[in-house]
Order: sequence, then C-alpha cells, then structure tokens
Amino acid sequence: MRGFARVSAAVPSVAVADVASNREHTLALWRQSHRQGDAIVVFPELGLSGYTVRDLFLDRHLQDSCIEALLELARAGADLAPVAVVGLPLRVCGLLYNVAAVLSGGRILGLVPKAYLPNYREFEETRWFRPGTEVEPGRTVRLGDCDVPFGLDLLFCAENVEDLVLGLEICEDYWVHLPPHVAQVSAGATVIANLSASNFTIGKAELRRLLARAASDRGKCAYLYVAAGPGESSTDLAFDADAFLCENGALLVESQRFSRENQLVTLDVDLETLVRERVSTNSFGDCSREARRPFRRISFRVERTAQGALRRPVERHPFLPSDPETLATRCWEIFEIQTNALATRLDAIGNSRLVLGVSGGLDSTHAALVAAGALDILGASRKDLICVTMPGLGTSSGTRGNAFKLSEALGATFREVGISDLSLDVLKAVAHPAAAGVDDVEGLLDALRGDPSLGDVTLENAQARLRTLVLMTYANQDRALVVGTGDLSEKALGWCTYNGDHIAMYDVNCSVPKTLIQFVIRWVANSRVQSWTSGDPTALREVLFAVLDTPISPELLPADAEGQIAQLTESVIGPYELHDFFLFHLVRRGARPARILDLAQVAFGTDYSLEVLKKWLHLFLKRFFQNQFKRSCTADGPKVGTVALSPRGDWRMPSDAVVGGWLAEVVEYGTP
Repeated sequence: MRGFARVSAAVPSVAVADVASNREHTLALWRQSHRQGDAIVVFPELGLSGYTVRDLFLDRHLQDSCIEALLELARAGADLAPVAVVGLPLRVCGLLYNVAAVLSGGRILGLVPKAYLPNYREFEETRWFRPGTEVEPGRTVRLGDCDVPFGLDLLFCAENVEDLVLGLEICEDYWVHLPPHVAQVSAGATVIANLSASNFTIGKAELRRLLARAASDRGKCAYLYVAAGPGESSTDLAFDADAFLCENGALLVESQRFSRENQLVTLDVDLETLVRERVSTNSFGDCSREARRPFRRISFRVERTAQGALRRPVERHPFLPSDPETLATRCWEIFEIQTNALATRLDAIGNSRLVLGVSGGLDSTHAALVAAGALDILGASRKDLICVTMPGLGTSSGTRGNAFKLSEALGATFREVGISDLSLDVLKAVAHPAAAGVDDVEGLLDALRGDPSLGDVTLENAQARLRTLVLMTYANQDRALVVGTGDLSEKALGWCTYNGDHIAMYDVNCSVPKTLIQFVIRWVANSRVQSWTSGDPTALREVLFAVLDTPISPELLPADAEGQIAQLTESVIGPYELHDFFLFHLVRRGARPARILDLAQVAFGTDYSLEVLKKWLHLFLKRFFQNQFKRSCTADGPKVGTVALSPRGDWRMPSDAVVGGWLAEVVEYGTP
C-alpha cells in the first residue's frame, strides 16, 4: 500500500560465542523477512557474537570470526530484498567498537558504532570498546575488498520508497539525555532502529517503551527496538527477548517476551503520516534547523514490496480508544474540559443562567449534562439551566418525553414551546406549496404525508431557525447564555441549518464527534451521576439509556402512521462511523481520498463494500468543502481532542475551495 514501508525487529536465538550458529539464525530470519516483503530488518546488539561473551570480545579468533560471518552474511543475502542491520564487535586500527552493520545487495553499506558506552552497575563496556563519539566524520573501514563508511554520520536512504530514511542507535544511545536520533530525525530520518542487548530487570520493559514512545512522538518517526533473545549467558543477568515498534508516540506491536523461539516483530510504518506530522508542526522544522548536523547519505533499493494484508492496526473508530480503561479516562477528560470551559465562560460574563434547546436526542442530552456540570462547578442552582423543548412537525412522543424527563431528572427549569403553528405561519407568509389551502397544522401534516416532496429544505430549515429564535428570545428575556448542541461530525458535514442550530452563544460539543458522544453519555450515566447532589440519579440514568437507544434524527418531517420516526439521519447522509473515520484521516492525517479508501477497506473489512465506501466518502468530501462557510462563523467552544474545526484554531479553509480534484480521485479509485 502506497505510503507505507514494512519493517521488522528480529529476535534470534543466541549461542554465546558460537558465531557460526548466530550467523545461521540471523540468515534464517533475514530470509523470512524477505518472504514477507520487508524493507528493513534489524537484529540485536552484538548478535553475531552474543552480548555476554565479556572478555572474549578481546579474543582475536572471536573478532575475526565475526568479520568473516558478516562477509558471509552479505554474500548469502545478496538476493534478499530487505536491508539487514546486524550487530557485532569490529576491530578498527587496533581499537574495538560495538557496531551496527547495514547489509544490502551483497554489500556492507555502512558501519555505525555505539556512541555511548555504559560502565556503571552491571555494565562494563569500556573494558572492551571505544566510544563511537571519537570517530571523526567521513571515516571509512576496509572490509573484504571494499572501503565501508564508518561513523555516527551515516543515514541510509531508500531510492525507490519515498521518505524511507533509516537512522541507527545502539542500546545506551537512547538512554542518554541527548541521543543520536535527535540529529538523525532533524536530518530527515523517518525510521530509527535501536540494536540493543539490554538485560531485563523489573520495570525495565515499561521504561524502554516510555523512552521509545517519547522519541517517536518528539521525532515524528517510527522507533524500532530489539533486545537480545534467548541464549545469552545467565551468569549474572537475564534477557527477555523484548522487541517492539512505536510510531508517532504510540506503541503498535511488540514481541512475546521471554519466548525461546526466533521471532519477527513486524509493522507497516506509515511514512506518509509521519511526513505530514513534520510538515504541519512548524516547531519540528525550527528545532531540526537548530539540531541538524552533516550526514553521509547512503542509498539502497527496496527490491520487493510488502506481501499480503497491511501489517498494522487501523482503527475503525479512531476517536475511540479500544482499551475500556483508556476510553473511560478519555470520557472523564472530555467531560471535564467541556464543563470547566463553560464554567469559565459563565464566570467571565458574570452570569450563571443558561438556555438550552433539548430534543431528547444525543447531542442536546450531552450538552444538558455539561451545562449541569458547569453550574455545579460554579456552585449555582440547576434551576439556572433553562431546558426548552420545541416540538415541531416531526417530533415523536418518545423524544419529547425524554426531553421532559431529562430536564426533570437534572433538576433544571423546563419550558415547552410548540413551533408547529409558527412554522405554518412562516410557510404561509412565503407562499410555500405545503401551506397552500391549509388552515391548520393537522392539514399541513396531512399534506406532507400525502406528498412527501413538499417536505423540502425550506420547510425543514424554517423549523430550525424558529427554534433558534425562541432560544435567543428566552436568552434576552432571562439574561442567559444560549448553549449550542452541534457536534464535530455535524460541523464537518454541515449537517445544521445556517443561522438555525448552526449558531449559539457557546458551543460545548463542537469538538466531540458523534461516535464519541454516546460513550461520554454512557460514562456520565455509569460513573458521574451517582455523585451529583442535585437531581434524581436513578431517573437520570434511566432517561440517559433511553436517549442512547433512540435513533439519530432531526425530526423535521412528520412521523409515519404508526408514530415512528420517519427521518433517519444516517439513511440520508450515511453512517457516522464512516464519516468520523473520513474526518479523522482527512483533517488529522492529511490523507488523500485514495489512501482513505485504502485504510477504510482494512478497518471495516466486509461490513461495507467498496462502492458503499466510495459513495459516502464522495458525499463527505462534497459536504465538507461546500459547508466551510458555516464553520467560518461558528460560535466559541472548547477543543477536546486532536481534531477540531474552529476557524480560529485548527482549521482555516477558504469557503470557496474547489473539491473537484478530491471527488475525481474517489470516482477513479479502483478502476484499471
């Protein structure tokens, strides 16, 4: 798949000081890496000799055997596609170095020495090795019949895989406070590999991951770590066969620790997203300019592409953590951000009165919970929350009942203003066809049921604007602030009425996607309401779960003959889980339409056909571009996650941008 490169951390069994055996285990895993289409495979520190040979490092036979094994590996792997990075002790001009050798196409491309040698507690590497920091830039070493680049100034660049640039560290190098990878990523490295031995002690695995996650996040890179496998000497130490890959701050795949079998830990690194992160984060470029130093760039070719399915997780719900504990924490954080932001706004204007339109649906329910929480923070009465339900031409008895029960359970002030008669008056005033010859609301409903085509956007939006008029009028009358209910997904799609539900005095849900709102409501029901001193917790939980079971609908068209909701949002604009997926990858990842479709097919499998995915992505992109004008004048509201569409913050887009190129790529996707 375009934009990815497959890399592996290889954990072979080790035979201490048995160089021939170690060479064969290395070659076997290299061949396995080739079969699965890797671009890079990385082996542990000093893997050809074993890390725990101790004073045998000084033995000439061992040193020569490792050099011979390296040359044999280069010859044997001449037809293997992946670049292999192998660790060994290397004698250079009477000095011994702990090095990583990079092999490709039958050649040794370069040799990178370990920069920092630990000589504390159980470590004693300065007894045998010299630090790589003393190697002057531009140095070469004669191996076999070739002069091989040697030093800390090497980067390895793929000629035929865009943005694949490899930098190397060895074990201790990333435990120091200024590790070599800082300069490497500043010079363009997108993948950092760490050849480690790293004996295991309690808690060390978590610390390794902490360092690698931090390095990959700050460096906007992939960080590949591999430690020594089974077979290292247990005279004084133990080794856990640890290997893992982090990318952009996240741990994505890891080995089976303490396994005694050979392992390959594989990930398709998302190079395109890493570069997007670097381009969009200007401070990365500023810091890179300050930290950059000269590097020799050594080219290699990836002769075989990744085989089989994409080897990385692609979350179908990118806004939802898959781990329940993490999801609960996120829900708590979101709710705290929203309630505290609203409380701050109320405190700033010196007023605690709120007006909120409640429909009995997800968004207004969530906004009501936030409003109640904000009043609690300020020590104000819940009666200062004025919940207004405004049944219209399509309001069902279920949502109307939920709106009343929600307000009552929260201890808020409840008001009801029907807008059906007002809607008829407006439609008559503009001579709308649905109102022709109609004397009352029942006549209007009969006309709409008889000819559904009369229920056009004019009729729908008149109701939305009347509701906003009622809310704003109440706000003036009660000297209150109107709380908006629209969520991030609706703002992305423009699924709101301009100067209707599009506008408010403060938008608490503006950065919460639809797929996440229901989880926050469920979290409030299960984890928060029992601690609230106001309202009725039991009744509130019941109504919250009733809201969660209600279909998503704007309820602007009449119910059917059985009283069921006739207008289901997702049947009109498509599944919100798809739109939230599209939104995340378009805005957060900067992905092309073809890439979004690539990833969607992986994430959703057979749940949606390619044609269905193309249909809804086409609609999403068209609406996203066409409705920027609504986002350009949206109300204030708090950012809660990594994706937000405020024109004052994360997303600045011209309202007249042309979407044609994006739509054409969707249409052409999958055609020969």
